[in-house]
Amino acid sequence: MATISPTLSVKSSSCTFSSSKRSLNYSKTVSSSCSVMGTPKFQSLSLSSSFLCSPNQIIKLKSVSPRSTPLRRAIGGLEIKMSVEAGVGVMGFKEGNIVTQVKTESTDGYNAVQVGYERVRDRKLTMPELGHLNKSGVIPMRHLQEFRLVSVDDFTPSQKILFEDLFKEGDLVDVSGTTIGKGFQGGIKRHNFKRGLMTHGSKSHRALGSIGAGTTPGHVYKGKKMPGRMGGTKTKIRKLKIMKVDTDLRVVMIKGALPGKPGNLLRLAPAKIVGKNIPKN
Repeated sequence: MATISPTLSVKSSSCTFSSSKRSLNYSKTVSSSCSVMGTPKFQSLSLSSSFLCSPNQIIKLKSVSPRSTPLRRAIGGLEIKMSVEAGVGVMGFKEGNIVTQVKTESTDGYNAVQVGYERVRDRKLTMPELGHLNKSGVIPMRHLQEFRLVSVDDFTPSQKILFEDLFKEGDLVDVSGTTIGKGFQGGIKRHNFKRGLMTHGSKSHRALGSIGAGTTPGHVYKGKKMPGRMGGTKTKIRKLKIMKVDTDLRVVMIKGALPGKPGNLLRLAPAKIVGKNIPKN
């Protein structure tokens, strides 16, 4: 089993990992470098809590640049993916998750709350974007997301939403984000096709092969699985469990894989479960 003791501090520059027990221990500090079994590693975040680890698992904390820290919350919220390893993903949130607009059925035809995330300079936004935020008295925000609600009576423009008020440990959430782009890939990597024989005179190795008959139908059917661009698309991972919420480090740990690389902007929302928060009919 693996015991991991990352000690991170905002002003610290070291992190040590050790393995012996069936638990993962982390401390509430942030570091810029670490060593794993004597091998130097660089990183910029650490945690503080304990989790169970399965055998032969090693936890690695991936480096995160200071600028790549977006995040998501739960009426939703915005957050930034910081690292994922050993089945636990770490998300951190910067200044943001501020209500920029409240939509109602009388004005817009439906109830929703628009949330802004990550403060930016005025020159980074267009005049229409600045005008929209100034109307609500909100600072310039880079990202805007809308969350539909049954009732918006508890929300007002320029209201700051706290993550700990929306989620707690043990809650299930849906995480949306952009997957890692793989570029143009062939059928084997993109669709898990099997290759042909590499010996015995075979001339078909990794080629796609037949894509349809000639005379009838005389064309390629739409939706045919072929080589093409892979990844870089929006996806949603459903029903992930929140393992830890650390208000001091301003991070949340989620069990499961999170879409995208460290620094990717993610959207958190309460998991949609039929019979719980969605009617069965």
